[in-house]
Amino acid sequence: MTKRPPSYDDNVTAGGVQLREVLEADLPFFFQFQLDPEANHMAAFTARDPADKDAFMRHWEKILADDGIVKRTILYDGQVAGSVVRFDQDGKPEIGYWIGREYWGKGIATRALSAFLEVVTERPIYAAAARDNLASIRVLEKCGFAVAGYGKWFSNARGREIEETHLELK
Repeated sequence: MTKRPPSYDDNVTAGGVQLREVLEADLPFFFQFQLDPEANHMAAFTARDPADKDAFMRHWEKILADDGIVKRTILYDGQVAGSVVRFDQDGKPEIGYWIGREYWGKGIATRALSAFLEVVTERPIYAAAARDNLASIRVLEKCGFAVAGYGKWFSNARGREIEETHLELK
């Protein structure tokens, strides 16, 4: 495990969206968000069985215990609206986020990711999204990411290999 620079401990507020450290009390909200079939289809790269609460809890226990992963809860109007994380994927820093569907279309993802990128300042940093997840790709582009290429990856949510968009923020 790598140690985070002290700046990763900052909580951030931007445009009514607040980021703070993930608490165990946030996990039931995250679990409910991942049960949404439409959200799973959009995200594409999800757990094999989104309804498996034990697997979900084991996954988040590992995330919470890893100081090399920067994890924040996204709050909107005081309510848990999602999460955003920075982790290593194949030795490269990558970000990922999940917003509850009831919070879609309000600019929350863009404001949260923008604020997160003020805390996580390493560059380059990478992201990936299903090629047809235009909303997520647009959020990433608004935050300065550019399409760096495409690939194929197996989507648990769709049960088949799909095209993935790779993005980079320099």
